[in-house]
Amino acid sequence: MAEQETDKANPAQGIPAATVVIFRTAPDGGPPQILMQVRSRSLAFAGGMAVFPGGRIDESDRVLAESAGLADRDEAAHRIAAIRETLEETGLALGLSGTIDAERAAQARTLLDKEGALSPVLRHFDWQLALDDLVPFARWFPQNERLSRVFDTRFYLADLGTGAVDIAVDAQENTHLFWTSAAEALRSADEGKIDVIFPTRRNLERLAPFATFEEARAHAEATPVQTIIPWVEKSPQGRFLCIPGDAGYPVTSERLDEAKRG
Repeated sequence: MAEQETDKANPAQGIPAATVVIFRTAPDGGPPQILMQVRSRSLAFAGGMAVFPGGRIDESDRVLAESAGLADRDEAAHRIAAIRETLEETGLALGLSGTIDAERAAQARTLLDKEGALSPVLRHFDWQLALDDLVPFARWFPQNERLSRVFDTRFYLADLGTGAVDIAVDAQENTHLFWTSAAEALRSADEGKIDVIFPTRRNLERLAPFATFEEARAHAEATPVQTIIPWVEKSPQGRFLCIPGDAGYPVTSERLDEAKRG
């Protein structure tokens, strides 16, 4: 019988963060592709790992959330952070409405880098937030894993539709951007071509069965988001890092010595 191990230390205070799984139509007509980035190895958290775009919530995101039109201001701040971080890290302008093309997106990225906040970008280009474009998908908070940095991260889904998009690394936080299907990303991880941390692998496994963004969105909307706090269980087969079985994930455990944890 498995025995759950407990951490007697005080639970870590999570750093609020947001990340977004960006879908596009595969140019070859295959399964939908998602955008991943390889983080710089110099970063303290998940250095060298392949992850989805995103980052921590800034105070400017919370200020903008006050006028975003969403009743839940904290939720609005998370979606705004996902939009801001995506523009900053990849050059993609998603979760926004107005006159948007590749040239304007590139100019907006430059302005964001200069100003450090999304509000001046919205004013300059006369853009509006389109927060409903981001679909809540998951929330991970590894507060009892004794990590160097503990993020309380909300995951979203978003769809670009077209396969013709322009992306470029920011050369600070990421070193490589690439489009791949979820299944291909898992194969690449198994073959040692990329490294993925435990939450990323679980989310790729959850996304792999879907043939379209619409299928993934329907699944997300039908699956209540719960805060996933992984735990360690000891059994005769070894020690395993586990997550709940009712959160929509097809794989709910991995050997602790094989799990990459940031």
